[in-house]
Amino acid sequence: MKLFFDLFPILLFFIAFKLGGIYVATWVTIAATFAQILWVYFRHGRVDGMLWASLVIVVVFGGATLLFHDATFIKWKPTVLDWMFAVALLGSSALFKKNLIKTMMKTQIALPETVWSRLNVSWALFFAFMGTANLYVAYHFPTDVWVNFKAFWSTGLMLLFALGQGFMISKHVSVEGSE
Repeated sequence: MKLFFDLFPILLFFIAFKLGGIYVATWVTIAATFAQILWVYFRHGRVDGMLWASLVIVVVFGGATLLFHDATFIKWKPTVLDWMFAVALLGSSALFKKNLIKTMMKTQIALPETVWSRLNVSWALFFAFMGTANLYVAYHFPTDVWVNFKAFWSTGLMLLFALGQGFMISKHVSVEGSE
């Protein structure tokens, strides 16, 4: 259910693009992201920083797309968000000695520090790669190909990467009582 909720704006963006074009899709994405924040706030009483950052980026880049009637801005949004995540993961580790992946997952799983470090770096590199891949597709292919890439390929790559990470950490997880 959380996965669907996280993919909600992307799915709506894709549908709106197919029905009304890039500018309608941009409006829909901005509205969907606001709806997500409202839902999270009323359901949990607080909204995490990543969702707020996503909203700001969607509003800034979506707003620029609508204001200047130029799809280039909305095409940059995934790259800015991905690179922001990469910088946050690496920066928090290097500058503050804080592993954000560990901070988010430590209540669900216990891992050795070296594994937490590898997870943090691998996610940062993945986000850096995805941001770069998004720009490549945005500048070398028509908008409809970019929309398909954003909706399906980048989402699929994220799921495959997460699955790969799951396999990697599964080697370090022991079931309680089996030792």
